[in-house]
Amino acid sequence: MNSLRVVLLAAGSMLAAVSMNAQTADEVVNKHIEALGGKEKLTAIKTMVSEYDMDIMGNQASGVTYQVNGKGFRNEMDFGGQKIIQVVTDKGGWGINPMAGQTAAEPMPEEMVKASQYQLYPGGILLDYAGKGYTVELQGKEDVNSTPAYKLLVKSKEGNETTMWIDAGTYHILKSNNKLSAQGQEMETSAVFTNYQKTDYGLVVPINTEVTLPGVTLNITSKKVEVNKEVDMKLFEQPK
Repeated sequence: MNSLRVVLLAAGSMLAAVSMNAQTADEVVNKHIEALGGKEKLTAIKTMVSEYDMDIMGNQASGVTYQVNGKGFRNEMDFGGQKIIQVVTDKGGWGINPMAGQTAAEPMPEEMVKASQYQLYPGGILLDYAGKGYTVELQGKEDVNSTPAYKLLVKSKEGNETTMWIDAGTYHILKSNNKLSAQGQEMETSAVFTNYQKTDYGLVVPINTEVTLPGVTLNITSKKVEVNKEVDMKLFEQPK
């Protein structure tokens, strides 16, 4: 009987710890959402169009992204007069990359589509994360460039992982690491976000983003962000 009591007490303590951890994670997430403009404002975002400049290892490029909440994401980048296009939707994806000899639209591998669908949400994946099929775990606090930050592990239902470090003072995302599997290979990317500013809509976004991919670093500067601008859904259709 005493052994059973010990087991039940231990189980109760574990459940309480899990519940406390989940509440703490949600508290961080909720403060992050407020820091971006608030749940009501973020939920009201239907589309977002963003223009940017990019430095790729000393080479210049410009681009634009189109997002329709939950439906489509399209990135167009002009690099040396050649247009690179990547499209992800809730049903699939495709791309054109003439610099890799890909002059016609080709379907994106299913694993890559699933790993990229987080881009369908202009309000971010932490907004209603459970409804999007994600789980969030708080893994304590760490310093990012001497700034105290909460460390969150975000997992998709497919098993892809994103680690986010959220500034303990401003609740803006300082850094994120993504781990994904594609075509039998593991790949890890990271991004550092700085210079947060409020748009005309009231959404707070990072102006500068440094993205590190295997073998290359991209420095992105946001030029213009338009919220709820009309976006033609044909932009997401794969050309025949």
